[in-house]
Amino acid sequence: MPGDDASYLLCAEDAGGAFFFADVAASTCTTATDDDWCSRAEDEESAAASLVAELIGGEADYSPRSDYPDRLRSRCIDPTARADSVAWILKVQQYCGFLPLTAYLAVNYMDRFLSLHRLPEDGWAMQLLAVTCLSLAAKMEETLVPSLLDLQIESTRYIFEPRTILRMELLVLTALNWRLRSVTPFMFIDFFVCKVDPRGKDTRYLIGRATQMILAAMHDIEFLDHCPSSMAAAAVLCATGEMPSFALVNPRLAVNWCIGLAEEGVRSCYKLMQQLVSGKRAATAAAVAVNLCSDEVLSSNSSSCTTPPPPKRRKRSPPPVT
Repeated sequence: MPGDDASYLLCAEDAGGAFFFADVAASTCTTATDDDWCSRAEDEESAAASLVAELIGGEADYSPRSDYPDRLRSRCIDPTARADSVAWILKVQQYCGFLPLTAYLAVNYMDRFLSLHRLPEDGWAMQLLAVTCLSLAAKMEETLVPSLLDLQIESTRYIFEPRTILRMELLVLTALNWRLRSVTPFMFIDFFVCKVDPRGKDTRYLIGRATQMILAAMHDIEFLDHCPSSMAAAAVLCATGEMPSFALVNPRLAVNWCIGLAEEGVRSCYKLMQQLVSGKRAATAAAVAVNLCSDEVLSSNSSSCTTPPPPKRRKRSPPPVT
């Protein structure tokens, strides 16, 4: 019977790609003691490189429209409202202990939606979109997801009823064609770090530092001109640049990490990230906290925030989309 056919619930994405990141992680930075270690390591590295190259080939499918950065610069889309939403998403990510990937996905969904549809120019619509995108990202990546009411913390001006957020989720899902498994910089960081640190001596630090830089870069609309693989490569280059033992690592060498990396794209993104890290680019307080502070400072910042006044509780319907 037609009513029993659940095929309409399936999205059109290729399920095989869902395991790219797991395969890459399993194929890199491995250890072995038997005699054929070198041979197996070469095979695993080749397989991982092929998977990463395939990710690079498909990353444009999960990016905002190409004119989106220019529309933000020209203020056709309010860049301040976007910056406030990114800052709020990162605050909630820290407060709830979400993965960095969750925050990145939420911003990715928001940018892709804004590049396709115009929201009413009053604050509640943008806040509803930010809450909705974070909810969707948490459902994609987190094992424990707060309720929709508990998710609305950290200085939210409005509180939306769960049914309003769920209706907005459907609008976002439809606009994004249900393509939520975005290609992100975090899919490349481990692989790139293993290229510069094959023995794994400084891998943990490099991955953590590169992750901080990517989260901070989300505030800056100039990074929207760069694809996730270039951002990952630039972040790893900046992280290695802080350590004398990796002084020889540079963008020219980075393009050899994998097929598909463009030297000019990596170089220009690297320059932007260097400016961000050095403080030469304007950054919000939240960006500085994420990018430049230690884990201890981040914890104290998130715990010492003053309690905002009780938000006004308003029932809102999803904004019209055009």
